[in-house]
Amino acid sequence: MTSLYGDADDITRVLDDTSLWFVVGLGNNPARVAFEVAAALQGRGKRIIPIYPRAEVVHGEQGYATIAEAVAAVGIPDVVDVFVRSDRAGAFADEAIAAGAGAVWFQLGVVDEEAAQRVVDAGITMIMDTCPLIEWRRKTNKQ
Repeated sequence: MTSLYGDADDITRVLDDTSLWFVVGLGNNPARVAFEVAAALQGRGKRIIPIYPRAEVVHGEQGYATIAEAVAAVGIPDVVDVFVRSDRAGAFADEAIAAGAGAVWFQLGVVDEEAAQRVVDAGITMIMDTCPLIEWRRKTNKQ
């Protein structure tokens, strides 16, 4: 059975083999963790697309209010990275499924096992309750 939390192979593949990341909850507030993580993603060669109600430009990338609007403008995401409360994450998982995303990543502290199961049932890689920065550090320390 595929893990709802992502196994080491899934995490490595998503970190290494993706380029277009939609970052849900990314606004133009440097005090938010999403802002820092998005900058780190860019630093590793990922294109980040902010998904936030105000559709702000963040780190030089135009934001969109919804995943569907972003798909229409820039294409299907490799990863939808979710920085919202757990009780709101399921709706974004469903939008990611509808968009045909390659993976859904719920950030550290974001847990919704029912939504994660929907993602897995749709044949999409699911990673939950961790952060790409943590996983990159873990991977680097193993090498």
